Amino acid sequence: MLKLRSIEAGYGKLRVLQGVSLHVSAGEIVTIIGGNGAGKSTLLATIAGLVPPTSGSIMIGGEEVAGAAAESIVARGCSLVPEGRQLFPSMSVRENLVLGGYLRGRRARYDRDGALDEVYRMFPRLRERLDQLAGTLSGGEQQMLAIGRSLMSAPRLVMLDEPSMGLAPLVVRDIMEVIKGLREAGRTVLLVEQNARAALAIADRGYVMETGSIVLEGSGGELLENQDVQRAYLGKEYRSVGE
Repeated sequence: MLKLRSIEAGYGKLRVLQGVSLHVSAGEIVTIIGGNGAGKSTLLATIAGLVPPTSGSIMIGGEEVAGAAAESIVARGCSLVPEGRQLFPSMSVRENLVLGGYLRGRRARYDRDGALDEVYRMFPRLRERLDQLAGTLSGGEQQMLAIGRSLMSAPRLVMLDEPSMGLAPLVVRDIMEVIKGLREAGRTVLLVEQNARAALAIADRGYVMETGSIVLEGSGGELLENQDVQRAYLGKEYRSVGE
């Protein structure tokens, strides 16, 4: 589904990503964990076409897309749920969702109502708040709306950047269940998350990033049991909390 080889990218003269290689197979949840400044968000932005790579290869569905425009990446079936949700707060829930299907809506056979119904089945609460302004929703509801908006483009690969940020623990659990539901619905997920414990618990595989590079990879379970990961990202109380 997704394959990166030796990707380098950054902002002006600042090189953030340094030779990043990874892959995500169809139907997987793959998570990327790491500290602040590790390059996780830049990596997703580079895949999404928002930051052009300076070198390396990005393949989506067997097609080379490195350097392609963001709308071209969306058209190839890859959507990004950005950090901070980035909704349109003065627009309604329905209006935000409809905007998510803009590119898809330019195709001849786009069934907007069918796409909306799919989102409502996954997030019944959004159906109850169709006319409510997005800026008045709770944090958890806003995250549901951000994910729902991304689904309006009919993605095969959904990338999520810090979906648990600012949410209460019970809401985080609900969001992680939603992400598992995406996989069960046949989608592939690439998840960037600072809540390493929650992310690895649902992930098939994971990567650890430090200073723009991949330094460790393994199954979700393997990384949860890795002592270096425990010390760096799971906290000293990991054992007592997890048992």
